[in-house]
Amino acid sequence: MIYFDVTKASRQGHRSGLTRVSERLRAELGADVTPVTWGDCPTAAVRPDDWWFTAELFCEAERPGFWQFLRNKPCRVAAMFSDAIPLQHPHITWPHSVARHPEYMKMLASCDRVWAISATCRETLLGYWRWLEVVNLPPVEVLALGADLAGQKRLPPTTPSRPPVLLCVGILEPRKNQTFLLDVCADLWRAGVEFELHLVGRVNPHFGAPVVAKIKALQREFSGLHYHAAADDATVAGLFGRARATVFPTLAEGCGLPLLESLWMGVPCVCSDLPVLRENADGGGCVPVTLNDRAAWGAALRRVIGDDTWHAQLAAAAGARPLPTWSAAAAALRAGLR
Repeated sequence: MIYFDVTKASRQGHRSGLTRVSERLRAELGADVTPVTWGDCPTAAVRPDDWWFTAELFCEAERPGFWQFLRNKPCRVAAMFSDAIPLQHPHITWPHSVARHPEYMKMLASCDRVWAISATCRETLLGYWRWLEVVNLPPVEVLALGADLAGQKRLPPTTPSRPPVLLCVGILEPRKNQTFLLDVCADLWRAGVEFELHLVGRVNPHFGAPVVAKIKALQREFSGLHYHAAADDATVAGLFGRARATVFPTLAEGCGLPLLESLWMGVPCVCSDLPVLRENADGGGCVPVTLNDRAAWGAALRRVIGDDTWHAQLAAAAGARPLPTWSAAAAALRAGLR
């Protein structure tokens, strides 16, 4: 039996990246798993050869008794590791997440198996454990997350609309770096470059207000700037269908699902030149650009907007390359939880 932890996914009103990962894996695993929430798991019925698996973040304060659970191990325990961003960038991360994360990463060392969502994340976790001088570590493998958007078949690239549309998907917050992107786009609009920028994502309640304020200020100056606060999957898919390229100027990621999903939809992605993004960007269809280099980003976006031949080459590469799927991710989990 595989008990699949849905403690947070069952009560969150929004769909964060982690929630989406959990939902897609659970859907693909189907009848192979039994959804449970912490505190409601039928521990009396758990057998030593069962698995308790979670893709969520956790700590003792959020799951009282979890340390004891890990010490006693009524069954085997497996988890996914998302990232160490709260430790690496505490100044732009929710204080609650910063406080929780060290314990979360320590607890992972007590699991029987761990899957990291990228090779970069795997090395970060192993490095943290080495720093703590943890012994008897569990195996840590990389689980390639799916690029396939829910309900969206992979189709050949379509002819982008006019004026060209740039699409940026992600929660509005400093880590996603939309303020920098807005400055780059404002430079291009003032230089007479014709295009639309569509931002999609909820607002981080702790850090997002300045980003929203900047959007509103620039919308008074530029008619090509659009913000979609609460877009469902169908709306996002429709925007992908219109997009000439996606833009992903993020400061830090665990994997970078928007890049993968852009490629799935046959849309080139201009992204930050981060090691974790290069894991997928180097396969084709992407344009990695030096982080926060305003001139370099302006040049890359100007070219992807105006150079039809180059754009067609990028789009062809995006549409032709093999990409990971959620069914393959679930199959890897299923094989590992035996």
